Amino acid sequence: MIAHLALLMLSAEPGSMHMTPLGKIEGEMTSGVRVFRGIPYAKPPVDNLRFAPPVPAGPWDATLNAKSFGPQCMQLPLFGDMNFRANGMSEDCLHLNIWTPMKKVNQRLPVLVYFFGGGFQAGDASEPRYDGESMARKGIVSVTVNYRLGIFGFLAHPALTALSQHKASGNWGLLDQAAALRWVKNNIAAFGGDPNHITIAGESAGSTSSSAQMVSPLSRDLIVAAIGESGSALSANARTTLKQAEEQGEKFAKSLNLNTLEDLRKIPAKQLLEAVGKPGAPRFNVITDGYFFPESPAKLFAAGKQAHVPLLAGWNSEEQNIRTVLGNEPRTVASFKAAVERLYPEHAAELLKAYPVTKDEEVEAVATQLAGDRFTGLSTWRWIENAAKTGGKPVYRYYYTRPRPKMTPEFAGATANMAGGVTRNSGAPAAPRPKGAVHSAEIEYALGNLESNKVYAWEPADFATSKAMQEYFANFIKTGNPNGKGLPKWPEVKEDKYMNLDQKPEVKTDQTRNRYELLDKIIN
Repeated sequence: MIAHLALLMLSAEPGSMHMTPLGKIEGEMTSGVRVFRGIPYAKPPVDNLRFAPPVPAGPWDATLNAKSFGPQCMQLPLFGDMNFRANGMSEDCLHLNIWTPMKKVNQRLPVLVYFFGGGFQAGDASEPRYDGESMARKGIVSVTVNYRLGIFGFLAHPALTALSQHKASGNWGLLDQAAALRWVKNNIAAFGGDPNHITIAGESAGSTSSSAQMVSPLSRDLIVAAIGESGSALSANARTTLKQAEEQGEKFAKSLNLNTLEDLRKIPAKQLLEAVGKPGAPRFNVITDGYFFPESPAKLFAAGKQAHVPLLAGWNSEEQNIRTVLGNEPRTVASFKAAVERLYPEHAAELLKAYPVTKDEEVEAVATQLAGDRFTGLSTWRWIENAAKTGGKPVYRYYYTRPRPKMTPEFAGATANMAGGVTRNSGAPAAPRPKGAVHSAEIEYALGNLESNKVYAWEPADFATSKAMQEYFANFIKTGNPNGKGLPKWPEVKEDKYMNLDQKPEVKTDQTRNRYELLDKIIN
């Protein structure tokens, strides 16, 4: 039934009640936008479906109550800037949320599917900064997706591989995303969306996810465009092989006396989560598994095996804290030189030429740039470069530079974490205010959700920045081109042109290509 959605006669009922091929669903109306939350796109990944590919959810018998977000996936509290509206936490978390401006059944509006960030260890599709209402008001059907995280989403193990018809394991979270995309393809027309016009997007791990879905044979034919904010699968992490990941998974399982597949699937989820939170526990992440990724993402992109669709991607001016380079050493030329020699002993001389400092006053800015390039700049640059070379479609690059404003009085005594969020404390001094745009700072601007974040005292300049950035993103989602009336023209990446996104967007020419080419050679 789902596969033949186009042949079905659909009907929309007044208000929040709606008929779909899967059954009747009841959501809510908010400012002219219909919202449907917590829609299951796959069966609960529990018991024999734990550490297994997602199984599509079938039709529901009674009216599905879609007024509340589903549970967040199993995770530890890692980031202070995450604010969940989820209904608790559970392994039964494979749900998605839809915001639609649909006025009549036969509308075919562009679709945005957004993947949240959090290092594949944390995050949730219910976070207010990802809310789809603002984009829906611009005529876009917006979807946010939950996917399995950490050990639940990325454990590889020889027993799991042996059981797989594809002889692969791990990457369960990416398979969840692919299943959600397939669900959207098959069902979004019932919500006014065009199943043949799906753009994927995300930030951080969500950006990595966007690049992953763009290149995987399981999903690359489902999309018409991709957006990436700070990160891609063309990083060192994704080059972990299936064998390496299996060895890691088996070692960890044995450390918990989980010697069989049955043991792995019977251990209580909370107990497994506590185990991965202990010091020295491995971090389970994206790998080259031989199935979702037949080869490493880098090889696939280099060979032009990704979806040949327009790409809009970029990163921020202060992606990572300077301490990841200098530690607690003073910000001096001598300290910076010593840090580079420690981090890259065989390439220090080359790097110091690419990231030159001649006086102490220059160290903070240059070390911050190096920190950000190591963290997300390089992998995003690789994605952009490869897509431009082998994709045959327009590529648009941005550099986001607007610092967040001061905090509201309620949060003024909080300590900024490395992701740019805040963690309440009891009397600890506030961390220095970032001078650039920290990792994740652009999300609320891009999606039109500044008012959802009560931590910061937003100023008129912030709303101006958000207005322009969201317009660029909305145009791209609709047409594959960010340009539109009233906006400075955004050129393709040819001749190293990029858009500097701030209160007044401005086209600039990259003067730092040598840095990324050097890092590309050094960091495998």
